Amino acid sequence: MLATLTALGLRIFSNPYSNVLQKRLTQNGVNPAQINFFTYLGLSLCCLFFIGHVHGVSLNAWIYASIGGLFGALGNGFLIKALECGELSVLGPINSYKSVVAMLFGIVLLGEIPSLLGIFGIFLIIGGSYFIFDKGEFRFSLLKRRDIQYRLLALIFTGCEAVFIKGVINLTDVMTSFIFWCFFGAFFSLFFTQFKLKRPSNLNLVVLGVLILSTGIMQISTNFVFKHMNVSYALALFQLSIMLSVVFGWKFFNEKDVLRKLFGSMIMICGAVILILA
Repeated sequence: MLATLTALGLRIFSNPYSNVLQKRLTQNGVNPAQINFFTYLGLSLCCLFFIGHVHGVSLNAWIYASIGGLFGALGNGFLIKALECGELSVLGPINSYKSVVAMLFGIVLLGEIPSLLGIFGIFLIIGGSYFIFDKGEFRFSLLKRRDIQYRLLALIFTGCEAVFIKGVINLTDVMTSFIFWCFFGAFFSLFFTQFKLKRPSNLNLVVLGVLILSTGIMQISTNFVFKHMNVSYALALFQLSIMLSVVFGWKFFNEKDVLRKLFGSMIMICGAVILILA
């Protein structure tokens, strides 16, 4: 239990901190697609030391890993694009909408009708969103903003990715799943760079190195939590990281209205937890 709680804490911290580093690199002029690829590449190179751990992997695990790698590369790429042109203290809390998207897919594809408690959770998420955006900005026209569009796409793809990660973990183990995540992520993200790679400056290389470490901690702790905890419970607890996103946005990028955004984030967390568990 202690190991699971430690992994959970590492995941809650490392995810928004990775977003800070990603946004910092875009501010320094590094292309988002290249940030995405270099992160996966750095992790893949580290995984070469553990490649002997991978053996006896079933065909289904390879299929799940490849599909998950594609969704992961897309999701992380769109997230970095969103951070390039948006505020971390706004984009972080939007992650709560992942549970709403999952519910909508359940209605359309599986015919699942949400309970009254689930509908209440949706209203809390939408209501909390009101406090995240500037006054007078909370309307459907928000969907025209590039950062919101990219963040919603990232949310959809990473939500799909989580399902396939769990599938790989069930068929193999935490370490094998992590190695596959790195290799397939690097493979697919390379195509999104259109093979136009530019060496980052020395300063950006340092930031990129910390990002690789932070992302590695984030993903392997995520896999560990998924291995030892029900996915729905884990996703609910992961919502706590949106509070850190607001604080980090204020601390590192001087983003405003932090108290109002924290209040909205708490409401959204309650809604997401209710919806996921309902």
